[in-house]
Amino acid sequence: MTNAHRLTCLACGQLNRVTAARPAAAAKCGTCGAALLSPKVAALDLAVHDKASRNDELPLIVDYWAPWCGPCRMMAPEFAKAAAQLAGKARFAKINTEDHPAISQRLGIRGIPLLILWQNGREVARLPGARPADQIADFVASSAARAGAKG
Repeated sequence: MTNAHRLTCLACGQLNRVTAARPAAAAKCGTCGAALLSPKVAALDLAVHDKASRNDELPLIVDYWAPWCGPCRMMAPEFAKAAAQLAGKARFAKINTEDHPAISQRLGIRGIPLLILWQNGREVARLPGARPADQIADFVASSAARAGAKG
């Protein structure tokens, strides 16, 4: 299978293989049928976060946030706009650090909101603070391009 990507379903956690020949809108999870390349932000639990950040070959940008955080709530619509701009090129997700406090300790998160870009099983880059959609999209595109050039 040439030009295939491993993608974790952000809804059920199943690992899928998606070929580049298939249109992005047609890529669905073989287990639950959820869209794998949705232009929407997915809410993650800890298990799906860990599986996707370890296995996914397409860039995965995760927003680490909490509901009590004003800047996090302010950035949420901008993060959603960036997800729509980069649909099919990167996947966007968020994880609530209040519901999953172990993630903050494990990743050394000292402040939120924090965006971390994951690709090919490793952390590629971090972007702290609330940002507008254009800055988020530029960060994802430039960081993913640098990671692709390295690996």
